[in-house]
Amino acid sequence: MNFSRQALLGIGMIIGGSVMLYAMVQQIGTNDNTAAAPAIVETSAEEQQAVTPLTTDIETEKKLLAQKQKERALRVAEQEKRAEQFLAEQESAEAKALAKARAENQRYIDNAMPKAAEEEAIQETPTTSDTPAVQTQQDTVTVTPTSANAVSNDSRVEEEKRRAAEAKRAAEQEQQRAAQQKAEAEAREKAAAKEQAERKAAEQRAAEQKAAEQRAAEQKAQAAKSEPPSSPSEYKVKSGDGLIKLARRYNVPVEALAQANNTSPSATLQLGQTITIPSRKQIQRLEREAAEAERKREQEKAQAQAKRDAQQRLVEARREAKQTDAKGSFGVQVSLASDQAGADRVAKKFKDAGYQVTTSKTSRGVRVVVGPERGKVAALALKDKINNDPKVDTSGAWVKYW
Repeated sequence: MNFSRQALLGIGMIIGGSVMLYAMVQQIGTNDNTAAAPAIVETSAEEQQAVTPLTTDIETEKKLLAQKQKERALRVAEQEKRAEQFLAEQESAEAKALAKARAENQRYIDNAMPKAAEEEAIQETPTTSDTPAVQTQQDTVTVTPTSANAVSNDSRVEEEKRRAAEAKRAAEQEQQRAAQQKAEAEAREKAAAKEQAERKAAEQRAAEQKAAEQRAAEQKAQAAKSEPPSSPSEYKVKSGDGLIKLARRYNVPVEALAQANNTSPSATLQLGQTITIPSRKQIQRLEREAAEAERKREQEKAQAQAKRDAQQRLVEARREAKQTDAKGSFGVQVSLASDQAGADRVAKKFKDAGYQVTTSKTSRGVRVVVGPERGKVAALALKDKINNDPKVDTSGAWVKYW
């Protein structure tokens, strides 16, 4: 209520100031017209009664006109100065009135709740029949502003709630924006870290590949450096030379160098002796030949061992047959020739190897039999010996009972 009165007072002052300003402007215009009219009349009178030349009247008119214009400008400046002063005073009064209204409104807000409580208590007080009508009217007048103030207070409370809700929503939106910006920043950081890791991995792979290529080039250069000569050559032995020293110098295996010169790796060289340095192809051929010779030696060694084992079994079988006095004779048939001449050739080979051989004609050809042996066990041992003997080179021998 107090705030409304203050607002109305301020509006009234603004309207009054506007009216006064308008009146002052109108007064200035009226004074200008009034001052100009007599001048024109006087000028006309002077023209009728003038006895001076026309040029003098024009100069006078110019002077008068300039003076009037100067006076008018002074009056306009004075009026503008007054108007500015009035506006300043009006603005100051409005500011004071607004400040006073705000102060009263704040005091009302501070005192609204206690007064509202008192007025509610007054409203709740029961009235008796002895209370005069004037008192009832006074109570009614007192209660009505309180109800309006209560409604205004509720409105302010609602307004405060609405502002608080808006502030809360703004804070939540700001929090959401901050969370989104944080998530975007983290995503950018992760992407940058991933890109950096991939770049480092690519650089590491490139470095490893470069190192591998460099090692391969070094190995290739070392291999080329350590390869034997491409063509055979001759060398005359000097003082202090040996097969091992020459082999290291020309990157040739000692065995290949010794084999190429038909000597042993431990042989001593003579001063001035001519040594053949084999080429790569010769070394490869010599290595193949050495491997083949080694294979043959191993094979012959295995065959000799098998022959010795078969001979040992044969001796043991004959001893066993002699001890058991086995009955019957068994032989080992090694061939069935088509004629006697073929049988004789086979028999001669076995006789040269140290076997006892007999031949007998059958309806299918001439049989060549090694033996006889007493007992089947001895005959089987003899068959194993024959099959493992490289001198006779046979694997089709079988035991036959005589």
